[in-house]
Amino acid sequence: MADVTTRALRPERPVAGRVAEPASRPAYKDGTVLRWLAAYTLSILGDSIYFMALGWAANRIAGPAEVGMIVASGAVPRALLMLGGGVVADRFGPRRVVIGSDAVRFAVIAAAAVTLAFTPGHVWLLVTVALVFGAVDALFMPAVGALPPRISTPDQLVRIQGMRALAVRGGTMMGPPLAGLAMGLGGPEAAFALAGVLFGVSLLLLLAVRLRPLEEEASATPEPTAADSATKNSARRDLTEGLVFIRRHKLIGPLVLAAALSELGFAGPLNIGFVFLTSERDWGAGGMGWIVAGFGGGAAVSALVLAVLGRLPKAGYVLIATTLVTSACIALFPAAPDLGSTVALAALAGLAGGIAGGLAQSLIQTATEHAYLGRVTAVTSLTALGLAPLTFPAFGALVSYGGVGTAFLAGGVLSALGMIVCLASPTVRKAELA
Repeated sequence: MADVTTRALRPERPVAGRVAEPASRPAYKDGTVLRWLAAYTLSILGDSIYFMALGWAANRIAGPAEVGMIVASGAVPRALLMLGGGVVADRFGPRRVVIGSDAVRFAVIAAAAVTLAFTPGHVWLLVTVALVFGAVDALFMPAVGALPPRISTPDQLVRIQGMRALAVRGGTMMGPPLAGLAMGLGGPEAAFALAGVLFGVSLLLLLAVRLRPLEEEASATPEPTAADSATKNSARRDLTEGLVFIRRHKLIGPLVLAAALSELGFAGPLNIGFVFLTSERDWGAGGMGWIVAGFGGGAAVSALVLAVLGRLPKAGYVLIATTLVTSACIALFPAAPDLGSTVALAALAGLAGGIAGGLAQSLIQTATEHAYLGRVTAVTSLTALGLAPLTFPAFGALVSYGGVGTAFLAGGVLSALGMIVCLASPTVRKAELA
């Protein structure tokens, strides 16, 4: 693992799949990276529009309880199949899986748009769409997350993570207004059609993305077929090997655990904690909007910093410091005396948390052997999409029994455990990016 300069971060066995010829172009001038980024941005935008259209279509034909069931049904296959999606990405190649899953998403959403245009819609139809979309998402997300190390060089991964974070912010901010405009003009079917168009363009861009040649691909030895791979190793064995690889790796293991703890600690305060806080302070919906905007602004600045700088020295120590700042912000939210200071604290949390997340992801991808990228990405994605929502009931219970201050303090402590895991690891502390 010559990508990482610290001697302790070198793998205990040869890395499979190093890039054969390093590129000199920065990520923001690399056509392959820009095509991947554009496809990813359109996909995020399509996701945002799809979820709003699904909820609106459900509300048109069902009651509140059924609407919640329809919208939440897609999360079940996504959480259950995410790790399997990582296995599929590693076995068949991330580009092939990304293109295939994006094609299925386009077909499903386009079919839903056509069906809703000629029928009033049915609960079973929307549930089916949500289930299929969630299952395909479980394949798409590990694969698309595993592509950056295959389309650029290790020294550009921090910059790519910053560009990716900007794409996520832009997609989630632009999605709801575009969905509202489409639904205002033509109802949920128009919003589904718009999402389908975005997925279709994303698919075309992904078809134009070419992976960098790897040393083993350049050799004369033919690549094993899918049938050969299936014969040699079962999917269960592949998954077990991926989990063992994460657990035993001196850098990736602590980083994955630390990222999970930090995500679990911040999920409750960010998603439902601000609702309780603004309600207790009588700041209303406007106050809630300002706090969320402050956090989003800080996160956008962090993404811009990573995209522009491309590398931060002493990455391990910066990661530890920014995780500590984020954890402190979480615990201190209830102590902020007024709305202005709360918004400022939210902006600081977004800034520090964005830098910590970008560095952690870059270090993980730099250190991961190409053969395990899909499975490692699946594990990190599972925490945010499958496990983090499970903390919401516990956070709500803490608010009920101990108050808002106690709940935020617990979230801050849980997030700080991630910092302690990093601090306890000499490999993480000394980690440097290329």
